[in-house]
Amino acid sequence: MEKTTPLREIFAKNLRENRRKSGFSQEKLAENAEISLMMVKDIEGCRTWVSDKTLTGLASALKTDIYRLFMPDIGFEDEMYRTIWNDFKSIIQKTHQDIDINLKNALELWEAKRK
Repeated sequence: MEKTTPLREIFAKNLRENRRKSGFSQEKLAENAEISLMMVKDIEGCRTWVSDKTLTGLASALKTDIYRLFMPDIGFEDEMYRTIWNDFKSIIQKTHQDIDINLKNALELWEAKRK
């Protein structure tokens, strides 16, 4: 048996979750994507990979962008998530400081012009 890759596992998980969120059974997804039920089962079970035509049909049936089916889910406890969040907080804090300084300067200029 072929060893699954992380990308295949991510894709299978995302396909299954998107299918469930859409309210589709495996049968309904197969019908809407114009593929066999066995193909859906094999993809979700990481037993087969998809062709470009199958990939396009699945994304279309799920009304999602293809790239979203390959995006890993990053949880709050994930190191990458914490790094992104900390970077985002730093940017927001810096932006907030810049806005405060610019507002203070604008108020000072406005006060000076009033006098």
